[in-house]
Amino acid sequence: MFGLKFLSTAPSKSISKTTTHRKPPFVLGELPFSVEYLVVAGGGGGGYGLVTMCASGGGGGGGFRTGTLSLNTNVATTVTVGAFGAAAASTGLRGSSGGNSVFATFTSAGGGGGGGATSGQRAGSTGGSGGGSMDATNASGNTPSTSPSQGNNGGTGSGFNENEGGGGGGAGAVGANSVTSVSGGAGGAGTAASAALGGATYAGGGGGNTLNATQGLGGSGGGGNGGKANSSLYATAGSANTGGGGGAGGSFTGPDVPANGGSGVVILAILSTATVTFSGGVTQSSTTIGANKVYTITAAGVSDTMTIL
Repeated sequence: MFGLKFLSTAPSKSISKTTTHRKPPFVLGELPFSVEYLVVAGGGGGGYGLVTMCASGGGGGGGFRTGTLSLNTNVATTVTVGAFGAAAASTGLRGSSGGNSVFATFTSAGGGGGGGATSGQRAGSTGGSGGGSMDATNASGNTPSTSPSQGNNGGTGSGFNENEGGGGGGAGAVGANSVTSVSGGAGGAGTAASAALGGATYAGGGGGNTLNATQGLGGSGGGGNGGKANSSLYATAGSANTGGGGGAGGSFTGPDVPANGGSGVVILAILSTATVTFSGGVTQSSTTIGANKVYTITAAGVSDTMTIL
C-alpha cells in the first residue's frame, strides 16, 4: 500500500528584496571648459648670399592656427613652443626652419628657412609659411596642409648671378617676389589674433636682401628686414615669440649676415574661475581680458603640459 503525501495548505511567505541604486562615483575630467587658443610656430632663419651673388631669401613666418575647443578638468594637455629657425651659418647656405608649436592635438609647422646662393640651396624651405628663394621657386606654405590654412608661400628671387632675394611668406600673405636691381622681396604680412587673445599680429615673413637696391622689409607680425650689402642696413631677426621670419643677408661686406627667425608662442583664453597649472618647463604670464584669464606661453618643451583643475 502506498503512503499518502499531504500537501501543506499553510500560506506561503513571500520574500521581497529592495534594491538600492547607488550614484556612480565622481569621474575625473567630467567638467569641460571652453578654451580659445592661438598656436604660432617658430619663424625660419634668413638665407646667406655670396660675395659674387648677394641674393638670398627671407625666412618664412611660423604656422598660425587658432580656434576654440573644450578641455576636461584634471587632464594634462600637451603644450609646446617652437624654437626660432637659425640663420644660415655659412655663406651660400639656406636658413634653418623654425620649430613646431603644439597645443592639444593642434600643431603649427615651423616657418621655412630662406634660400641661399649656392647651387642646391637656392630655394626656400617649405613650412607653416615658405621661405623666400634666391631662384624662381615659390616655396610652399601651409605645409603640411591644414584648414584653415596656417600660412602662405615664399616669394621668388632674381636668380643666378643676380642680387635680390625673395621675401618669406607670412600667415596673412605670400612673400613678395624680388625685382632685379630694384628691391628685395618684402616678407608677407602676418595675421592678428582675436581681441579675446590680445589682438596682436603674428607670423610675418622675413625680407629678402639686396646688393645696391632697396632691401626687402619684414612683414607685420615680427618679420625681420633683409640686409643691404655694402651699407649699414643689416638684416634683422624675427621678433621673439611672434613666429616672425628672419631677414636675409649677403656677404658683400662683413657685417651683412642673415638673421634668426623669431620663436613661437601659444596663447590660451580660459574662464577666470578656472584654476590652471603648468608643468615645470613652461614659462608663461597671464592677464585678464573680460571674463577670461589669458595665458601667454613663451617657452615649453615637447613633454610639457597644462591642466585645468
